[in-house]
Amino acid sequence: MAALASTRRVPRLACCLSASCSRYQSLQPRIRGQPQTRRLLQIDASPRARVPEFAFAFDIDGVLVRSSDPLPRAHKALSYLQSQRIPFVFLTNGGGKHESERVEELSAKLDVPIATSMFVQSHTPFADMDEFKHKTVMVVGGDADKCRVVAERYGYTTVVTPGDILTAYPTVWPFSNHLLQNYVAFSRPLPAPIDPASPSTSLKIDAVLVFNDPRDWGLDTQIIKDVLLSRNGILGTLSPKNGDPSLPNNGYQQDGQPPLYFSNPDLLWAAKYHLPRLGQGGFRAALEGVWTALTGGAKQNVELQKIVMGKPHQPTYEFAEKRLIAHRREILGQRQEGALAPLKRVYMVGDNPESDILGGNSYRSPHGTDWASILVQTGVYVEGTTPAHVPRKIVGDVWDAVSWAVAQEKWSANP
Repeated sequence: MAALASTRRVPRLACCLSASCSRYQSLQPRIRGQPQTRRLLQIDASPRARVPEFAFAFDIDGVLVRSSDPLPRAHKALSYLQSQRIPFVFLTNGGGKHESERVEELSAKLDVPIATSMFVQSHTPFADMDEFKHKTVMVVGGDADKCRVVAERYGYTTVVTPGDILTAYPTVWPFSNHLLQNYVAFSRPLPAPIDPASPSTSLKIDAVLVFNDPRDWGLDTQIIKDVLLSRNGILGTLSPKNGDPSLPNNGYQQDGQPPLYFSNPDLLWAAKYHLPRLGQGGFRAALEGVWTALTGGAKQNVELQKIVMGKPHQPTYEFAEKRLIAHRREILGQRQEGALAPLKRVYMVGDNPESDILGGNSYRSPHGTDWASILVQTGVYVEGTTPAHVPRKIVGDVWDAVSWAVAQEKWSANP
């Protein structure tokens, strides 16, 4: 399954939606020079105030920041929108940290107050996968064990990482032995041993969640491969159904193996280096190549069965639109559903034609809202080339995107 099916329940973001919540207010003193008595978004509740019928969704890397550095006119763009009470949310395929931590960092970098209700990252939907919260999940990717910590904050009670397995059984992947001391610093004891002679007491994985870009591709590929070829997700076993032509998928992933989730489909992303770098989508492509070599792939009617979340897939945009509608009601002082006319248009501002632009172009809003894609030249897209997916508009940077959009909407206040 190449994408999260549209019939799947769109997850609920476990975060604050109220501008009066303590988390939201706690951001105020962190913005330099801002007195604590200042209201967060300077809301004008006057009934005569003009109500914007448009909003924005911003990618982050390559649009607002480049690696860890804020782009020059990002603060100007967001501050203008807040001053005009024009709602926006952040929709990123990045991750690796809890939403509250990412919000705090981004708020400090951009010098703009941000609430967690405005922030959707690639693995945010994992927070609502309650069916796995009290089972054993394997979390893959990220720096050290930060993604494990995020999973635990989401409510997962038993989380294993490939580093835990390597530390307990160094022979599982001998090519990372030189990294053992690094893994020892953050690994934890396994909840059960790997003992194929006693499957009932051996370590069993119930779901594999790729939270963020893997750092040790070889180790992670090896362990995921072992899980997917196992019987019932029990490490150290090998399913007798593998390669059985009488079964669907030639018998692969037909013996109770756990589902495999990827949170981010991006092949490339914009980092500090002048050329785009491989992202989580690169790891997925590499894993699929190994899987094809092992199973015969399409020639044997075998695919790597997986669930991919993040942009450009429909459920991610539905999720973001719900956050945007709720945030719009909040900043406009209309807390009751139906008190505002529906949004006419959302401008999706991104740097990656394969995720931001494709997602904005193909998304079909259940509310009838038009999503207009704007491609900026500060990230993955290379000026002068023809993007694989054509946006509504190509501009220089995020400030140009905002300026063009408000002009299209004939918004009276000049940016």
